Amino acid sequence: MDRLHAMQTFVKVVEMNSFSRAADALGMPRASATITIKNLEAHLKVNLMQRTTRRLNLTPEGAQYYERCVRILSDIKETEDALASTGRGPQGPLRVDMPGSIGRLIIAPRIMEFKERYPDINLSMRFVDGPLNPAQSAVDCVICSGYRHEPGYVRRSLGEASMLTAASPVYLERNGMPTELDELQRHYAVHYHSSVTDRTVTHTFVIDAAPREVKMQSSLTLSDLEAYVACGLAGAGIIQAPSFLLRRHLAEGRLVEIFPQWKPLPVPVSVQYAPDRHFVGRVRVFVEWAAELFKECCGMHAEPKTERDYSSAHPFNELIASL
Repeated sequence: MDRLHAMQTFVKVVEMNSFSRAADALGMPRASATITIKNLEAHLKVNLMQRTTRRLNLTPEGAQYYERCVRILSDIKETEDALASTGRGPQGPLRVDMPGSIGRLIIAPRIMEFKERYPDINLSMRFVDGPLNPAQSAVDCVICSGYRHEPGYVRRSLGEASMLTAASPVYLERNGMPTELDELQRHYAVHYHSSVTDRTVTHTFVIDAAPREVKMQSSLTLSDLEAYVACGLAGAGIIQAPSFLLRRHLAEGRLVEIFPQWKPLPVPVSVQYAPDRHFVGRVRVFVEWAAELFKECCGMHAEPKTERDYSSAHPFNELIASL
């Protein structure tokens, strides 16, 4: 069995949801298309699709195999195009998942720089509000915030996002500017609640290289990060968030930083991808471009050479997943 031909036939059948239309598109008899898929299923020892009189439905194994086939065929096409068109550079589809705030505030404003540099790459970005798992996403790479590293995947550090504590001038005029951590007991916090872990994040400061949680009063908890920041702007209480989310509001005077000498723990940001993706030109150039971009980004700084062991104890793990 010609497995490459079988993959091409399978992908075309799935995309057209029809054996006959796929066979016509490939210039082969319908019976040949049906036999090819049956032989492929026999070779793999799984059913790839469920056939009804009206439509074809992929099995879970079929859906997984389809994604792999699309990726393999795309890589083959890119290699052939690169040989046929020397000097044109990387081309083809590139699918990237990332947290919504990073996508909207860091990647999207500069995306035309990437497009102008690599015009033949068809980039598809998906903004995901919640934890990202590169092993469960049908994408080429994932930009991740937090300490989680998917086993077996390549992790390229993009740096760390600095965090800060802030409140609006309205709140500070009403409640006063705290000068000592103990004073926070009489202040109000806007809290963030993770819908993923069903936990509420408490405010934390790094003092003498160790994180310290501070209990505060709160009558407002939100599970959306942008709404969380909006409530801080409205004067509802003290918030803690990445500086790239707050810097514009600080510059405009809509927020005032509190305790600049005691920062919350920074948030590591990385790009992760399967080892075989490193050899795909469009993935490689995107990773390098993202590394350049984050290096220039205000509010980002280089990750320390020594890994911090905050992966399980970091009180902002729930917040980090939603950045």
